[in-house]
Amino acid sequence: MKFSMSIALLLRSTPLLLLALVGCASTLHFNSSDSAGGENAAPPTELITEQLIQAERQQNGQHAAQDLSRLIVSNPPPYVIGSGDVLSIVVWDHPELAGAGMPAATANGDNGIAAMNAANATPQGFVVDHLGRIQFPFAGLFKVEGLTEEQARTQLADKLAKYIANPNVTLRVLAYRSKRVYIDGEVKSPGLQAINDIPMTLMEALNRAGGLQPTADQSRITLERGEERYTINLRELVQKNISPGNVMLAPGDVVRVHSRDESKVFVSGEVISPRALTMHDGRLTLNEALGETGGINPLSGDTRQIYVVRKTPERTRVFRLDARDTGSLAMAEAFELRPKDVVYVAASPLANWNRSLSLLFPGALTQAFSITKP
Repeated sequence: MKFSMSIALLLRSTPLLLLALVGCASTLHFNSSDSAGGENAAPPTELITEQLIQAERQQNGQHAAQDLSRLIVSNPPPYVIGSGDVLSIVVWDHPELAGAGMPAATANGDNGIAAMNAANATPQGFVVDHLGRIQFPFAGLFKVEGLTEEQARTQLADKLAKYIANPNVTLRVLAYRSKRVYIDGEVKSPGLQAINDIPMTLMEALNRAGGLQPTADQSRITLERGEERYTINLRELVQKNISPGNVMLAPGDVVRVHSRDESKVFVSGEVISPRALTMHDGRLTLNEALGETGGINPLSGDTRQIYVVRKTPERTRVFRLDARDTGSLAMAEAFELRPKDVVYVAASPLANWNRSLSLLFPGALTQAFSITKP
């Protein structure tokens, strides 16, 4: 009783400050409909309902429905020879043709430089030149670029048949140097990967790069092919019964595995532990975000005002959840957050009133409390 009387006497002594106090104690509000207040007008608030969640799911599905059919190959074609490859050619029963191949690296009279280049020297063989040709005894110059090993072997045997009876030719690629892909991002060994006779699928490329790092976001793997860009979600592919091993890479492709740190959600306001949260492979619900930050502060949080602020290329969208409504927990679990979303829990009117009182009358509550002490 003494405590209440002390506060009342303190407030009655400053009526003008009391009016200011009431104004400062108002809680956070956004407009419930479009406003004509100009460029600085607050964005309209959209109440989170089952209808809105369904509309968001359909919109997300349209954005995620990227056509990946050009990347899916069930039966990959065999490797074709390209410029820069080194071929090993053997004509059986004709050893005089075995040493006709020349090393790709030019000879150098400096032994020191030759020793330094020894580790990187190309194996001795027939190098496909920039025009896609090789030169072989009796056959002369002929083009092998774009041919499989079997096709190149057949053509060479036909040319040698004019000079050698029933030539038995063995032709294989000794060094694969014409086709490469680049792997970057959250893999253990980023860098160039040469395409060889083993089909270069997405999973093959990731495995050759040492596999994904623990920080890798499996929902955001970017594949750049020329001017086109594809975003691949590994888990979504599996859910659609599409094997990631059927995603075929092409020469010159750039694959980047993004980090989970690039997809964060920021939770602030009246929660127990405000902080930035990392999404779980591209997925995080509003309920999970509130749970991972300890939930709404029971002493100061306003369960009627849980906001999600989302910046889109078109405009800023603000969603509000009223946790008092029936089924609000189910809607919070179904509401999917996006990277860079800001979740804000507003303070209750009583908490705002208390803080405004503390600002206007520093130590007033402490002094009033001390008056009641015997």
